[in-house]
Amino acid sequence: MRLVIQRVANASVNVPAEGYEASIGKGLLVLAAFIDEDTDEDLEWCARKLAAMRIFDDSEGVMNLSVKDVDGEILAVSQFTLYASTVKGNRPSYIKAAKPDVAIPLYEKFLGKIEEYTGRKPSHGIFGADMKVSLLNDGPVTIIVDSKLKF
Repeated sequence: MRLVIQRVANASVNVPAEGYEASIGKGLLVLAAFIDEDTDEDLEWCARKLAAMRIFDDSEGVMNLSVKDVDGEILAVSQFTLYASTVKGNRPSYIKAAKPDVAIPLYEKFLGKIEEYTGRKPSHGIFGADMKVSLLNDGPVTIIVDSKLKF
Protein backbone atom coordinates (compact mmCIF):
# COMPACT_ATOMS: atom_id res chain seq x y z
CA MET A 1 0.00 0.00 0.00
CA ARG A 2 1.32 3.39 -0.92
CA LEU A 3 0.20 6.81 0.36
CA VAL A 4 1.06 10.33 -0.63
CA ILE A 5 0.10 12.54 2.30
CA GLN A 6 -0.16 16.29 1.88
CA ARG A 7 -0.74 18.71 4.73
CA VAL A 8 -3.37 21.12 3.44
CA ALA A 9 -5.10 24.33 4.39
CA ASN A 10 -8.02 22.96 2.35
CA ALA A 11 -8.71 20.35 -0.31
CA SER A 12 -11.58 19.08 -2.39
CA VAL A 13 -12.49 16.37 -4.87
CA ASN A 14 -15.09 16.86 -7.56
CA VAL A 15 -16.61 14.19 -9.80
CA PRO A 16 -18.58 16.17 -12.40
CA ALA A 17 -20.10 13.08 -14.08
CA GLU A 18 -21.57 11.98 -10.74
CA GLY A 19 -22.47 15.41 -9.39
CA TYR A 20 -20.30 14.57 -6.36
CA GLU A 21 -18.04 16.82 -4.33
CA ALA A 22 -16.28 16.45 -0.99
CA SER A 23 -14.08 19.01 0.72
CA ILE A 24 -12.11 19.58 3.89
CA GLY A 25 -10.49 22.46 5.68
CA LYS A 26 -7.22 22.13 7.58
CA GLY A 27 -5.96 18.56 7.51
CA LEU A 28 -4.55 15.93 5.19
CA LEU A 29 -5.17 15.04 1.56
CA VAL A 30 -4.26 11.37 1.24
CA LEU A 31 -3.76 9.73 -2.15
CA ALA A 32 -3.89 5.94 -1.72
CA ALA A 33 -2.96 3.04 -3.99
CA PHE A 34 -3.04 -0.71 -3.48
CA ILE A 35 -1.38 -3.85 -4.82
CA ASP A 36 -2.67 -7.42 -4.81
CA GLU A 37 -0.34 -8.39 -1.95
CA ASP A 38 -1.75 -5.79 0.46
CA THR A 39 -3.24 -7.23 3.64
CA ASP A 40 -5.21 -6.03 6.65
CA GLU A 41 -1.83 -5.54 8.34
CA ASP A 42 -0.86 -3.02 5.63
CA LEU A 43 -4.13 -1.15 6.09
CA GLU A 44 -3.70 -1.07 9.87
CA TRP A 45 -0.09 0.10 9.68
CA CYS A 46 -0.84 2.87 7.19
CA ALA A 47 -3.94 4.09 9.05
CA ARG A 48 -2.09 4.17 12.40
CA LYS A 49 0.86 5.95 10.78
CA LEU A 50 -1.46 8.48 9.13
CA ALA A 51 -3.33 9.23 12.37
CA ALA A 52 -0.18 9.60 14.48
CA MET A 53 2.19 11.33 12.04
CA ARG A 54 3.42 14.56 13.64
CA ILE A 55 3.45 16.99 10.71
CA PHE A 56 1.46 19.92 12.11
CA ASP A 57 3.13 22.82 13.88
CA ASP A 58 2.93 23.28 17.62
CA SER A 59 2.88 26.72 19.28
CA GLU A 60 6.62 27.07 18.65
CA GLY A 61 6.40 26.26 14.93
CA VAL A 62 7.83 22.75 15.30
CA MET A 63 6.10 19.82 13.58
CA ASN A 64 5.05 18.00 16.76
CA LEU A 65 1.30 17.56 16.30
CA SER A 66 -0.78 14.94 14.51
CA VAL A 67 -3.97 15.45 12.51
CA LYS A 68 -5.84 14.24 15.61
CA ASP A 69 -4.07 16.78 17.82
CA VAL A 70 -5.15 19.69 15.61
CA ASP A 71 -8.67 18.29 15.05
CA GLY A 72 -7.87 18.19 11.34
CA GLU A 73 -9.87 16.56 8.60
CA ILE A 74 -8.83 13.90 6.08
CA LEU A 75 -9.74 13.61 2.41
CA ALA A 76 -8.76 10.17 1.05
CA VAL A 77 -8.64 9.68 -2.72
CA SER A 78 -7.80 6.44 -4.53
CA GLN A 79 -5.04 6.85 -7.10
CA PHE A 80 -3.71 3.69 -8.77
CA THR A 81 -1.12 5.74 -10.68
CA LEU A 82 1.03 5.84 -7.52
CA TYR A 83 2.22 2.39 -8.64
CA ALA A 84 3.29 3.55 -12.09
CA SER A 85 6.43 1.91 -13.41
CA THR A 86 8.51 4.20 -15.59
CA VAL A 87 11.47 1.88 -16.16
CA LYS A 88 10.82 1.15 -19.83
CA GLY A 89 9.71 3.59 -22.49
CA ASN A 90 7.72 6.75 -22.01
CA ARG A 91 4.30 5.30 -21.24
CA PRO A 92 3.98 4.34 -17.58
CA SER A 93 2.87 0.80 -16.79
CA TYR A 94 0.28 0.27 -14.07
CA ILE A 95 0.48 -3.52 -14.02
CA LYS A 96 1.52 -3.61 -10.36
CA ALA A 97 -1.57 -1.69 -9.18
CA ALA A 98 -4.38 -3.85 -7.84
CA LYS A 99 -7.39 -4.27 -10.12
CA PRO A 100 -10.75 -2.90 -8.87
CA ASP A 101 -11.99 -6.25 -7.53
CA VAL A 102 -9.08 -6.22 -5.07
CA ALA A 103 -8.52 -2.49 -4.65
CA ILE A 104 -12.11 -1.38 -3.94
CA PRO A 105 -12.52 -3.55 -0.81
CA LEU A 106 -9.06 -2.47 0.39
CA TYR A 107 -9.91 1.21 -0.15
CA GLU A 108 -13.21 0.87 1.69
CA LYS A 109 -11.53 -0.94 4.61
CA PHE A 110 -8.84 1.75 4.67
CA LEU A 111 -11.51 4.46 5.00
CA GLY A 112 -12.90 2.55 7.97
CA LYS A 113 -9.45 2.23 9.54
CA ILE A 114 -8.87 5.97 9.18
CA GLU A 115 -12.09 6.59 11.10
CA GLU A 116 -11.09 4.01 13.72
CA TYR A 117 -7.69 5.59 14.36
CA THR A 118 -8.62 9.27 14.05
CA GLY A 119 -12.10 9.22 15.52
CA ARG A 120 -13.39 11.10 12.45
CA LYS A 121 -15.00 9.79 9.31
CA PRO A 122 -12.81 10.79 6.36
CA SER A 123 -14.13 12.57 3.31
CA HIS A 124 -13.33 10.64 0.15
CA GLY A 125 -13.41 10.45 -3.60
CA ILE A 126 -15.20 7.88 -5.77
CA PHE A 127 -13.07 4.88 -6.66
CA GLY A 128 -12.31 4.68 -10.39
CA ALA A 129 -14.06 7.93 -11.26
CA ASP A 130 -12.55 10.78 -13.25
CA MET A 131 -11.91 13.09 -10.30
CA LYS A 132 -10.75 16.67 -10.13
CA VAL A 133 -8.70 17.23 -6.99
CA SER A 134 -7.84 20.69 -5.69
CA LEU A 135 -5.67 21.57 -2.74
CA LEU A 136 -3.80 24.32 -1.01
CA ASN A 137 -0.68 22.54 0.27
CA ASP A 138 0.34 23.95 3.64
CA GLY A 139 4.09 24.27 4.02
CA PRO A 140 4.39 22.63 1.59
CA VAL A 141 4.48 19.33 3.42
CA THR A 142 4.26 16.13 1.37
CA ILE A 143 5.13 12.70 2.79
CA ILE A 144 5.27 9.33 0.98
CA VAL A 145 4.45 6.21 2.99
CA ASP A 146 4.77 2.67 1.64
CA SER A 147 3.71 -0.27 3.80
CA LYS A 148 6.18 -2.53 1.99
CA LEU A 149 9.11 -0.29 2.98
CA LYS A 150 8.74 -0.54 6.76
CA PHE A 151 12.13 -0.55 8.44
